[in-house]
Amino acid sequence: MESIGVLMTCPMNAYLEQELDKRFKLFRFWHFPQEHTFLSEHSATIRAVVGNASIGANANLIDALPSLEIVSSFSVGLDKVDLAKCKDKGIRVTNTPGVLTEDVADLAIGLMIALLRRLCESDRYVRGGLWKKKGNFKSTTKFSGKSVGIIGLGRIGLAIAKRAEAFGCPISYYSRSPKATSNYYKYYPTVVDLASNCEILVVACALTEETRHIINREVIDALGPEGVVINIGRGPHIDEAELVSALVEGRLGGAGLDVFENEPEVPDQLFELENVVLTPHVGSGTNETRKAMTDLVIGNLEAHFLNKPLLSPVV
Repeated sequence: MESIGVLMTCPMNAYLEQELDKRFKLFRFWHFPQEHTFLSEHSATIRAVVGNASIGANANLIDALPSLEIVSSFSVGLDKVDLAKCKDKGIRVTNTPGVLTEDVADLAIGLMIALLRRLCESDRYVRGGLWKKKGNFKSTTKFSGKSVGIIGLGRIGLAIAKRAEAFGCPISYYSRSPKATSNYYKYYPTVVDLASNCEILVVACALTEETRHIINREVIDALGPEGVVINIGRGPHIDEAELVSALVEGRLGGAGLDVFENEPEVPDQLFELENVVLTPHVGSGTNETRKAMTDLVIGNLEAHFLNKPLLSPVV
């Protein structure tokens, strides 16, 4: 398969690059600042695209690659892939579901605890010598027993729910329809209803036009000044300007954010707030999971070019 051209859209993972290099003719898109020139010279040989949650395969890129057969995404989310265009052109699409569920759910719980117990602020308090100078750190907020509302009860949402249950947290959720397998969690038919009836609101759904800015001013106000938002989904799930103003004005109690609307840009106002915890889109960022994601991307590409069934087909 060494002659098969594979376009990697942006830097993702050293192991992934290494494994792609071993098997295919790998093109690193970020090495070619003159994109139009590069595509015109190599479009005929590129038969696969490997993208991720930041840069996938939009309509322009797909149209520029007439030999494209498959898009293999190094992520579970597919909002950066034009699925309709791929379907129209008969281009296969795969992602990496399942293998990153546990890590993302772990991070969601970590953000909740770090936010409510002010772990980051406590760390700075000790490092800055303030424990000696000012005495004991201020009281914080208990996590165990807090009511947790989850938007999206798929693999990741369900894994978060099970973890939160272990802390004695009542679980409720919103999705397009009630989940038959989750009768013991309370279902709310709207996000506003969910936000009105929980203390911690977690975003764990896929990003679509329907879920873009699913966290808006109305939802934030329903959650209220004691409530907190946790986002391990995608940045555009939240109306970021509304979130920032609510935090600054005290209309929202706090936020734990792993994703942002315009990554890697983060609103400067958030840096000044102690009632936020910010991480750089690291939900799946463990060595073990990134290896499993790489193996799934490679496995899908090999299966396609050997005319075998795909391991995790989407289209």
